[in-house]
Amino acid sequence: MHSLAEEIQSFSRTRLKKQCTRVTSLSGRRIIETWKGSTITVVDDPAPQERTLGYVPDTSWDVQIGIVKPYLLLGSQDAAHDFGTLRKHKVSHILNVAFGVENVFPDLFIYKTVSIQDHPDTDLLPYIQDCCDFIKQVHKEKGVVLVHCNAGVSRAPAVVMGYLMSCDGHSFDSALSLVQSVRPSSSPNPGFLEQLRNYKTTTTMNGSTKH
Repeated sequence: MHSLAEEIQSFSRTRLKKQCTRVTSLSGRRIIETWKGSTITVVDDPAPQERTLGYVPDTSWDVQIGIVKPYLLLGSQDAAHDFGTLRKHKVSHILNVAFGVENVFPDLFIYKTVSIQDHPDTDLLPYIQDCCDFIKQVHKEKGVVLVHCNAGVSRAPAVVMGYLMSCDGHSFDSALSLVQSVRPSSSPNPGFLEQLRNYKTTTTMNGSTKH
């Protein structure tokens, strides 16, 4: 009878079975990881999405960048995680206003994370000043900042609108129009829009921005 140690020593890597794992990222990208011994191969998963009830997930890879100002860009987490896109647009700083999205290139870019929940009841305005200060500093340093959340639809556009209204003299309608023109998918949730609309009203009436 062989001992466990003898069985381990006599075991050959060639007897290992190939293992495949399907992985879906937060952005919806699907890949297949195949392990054989100590070798791993990663390829995109060509299989169609399984049927789901109630909704159809958007699994497309979204690296579209909205150029709001030469130094101010708007996009999704996909763009923030795609080094080629960041390099193409000469990004130096990244403002991450998502919730639970990691900063994947901490040694290559200067990050600021302001975790905001995408919910109509979330108080957006307290975050605006912090984000504006970061964007203004990037502009002063002649850098380029990408503002992103998860999908680049609600939180990031709302923050950029707040910057345009607070620091660039735009009205609510003008800020919304500019953001949607450079990134058509922009659609801040109703609560954020109402806060920004009232934010500008308060600024106009009092002659100073209230944070």
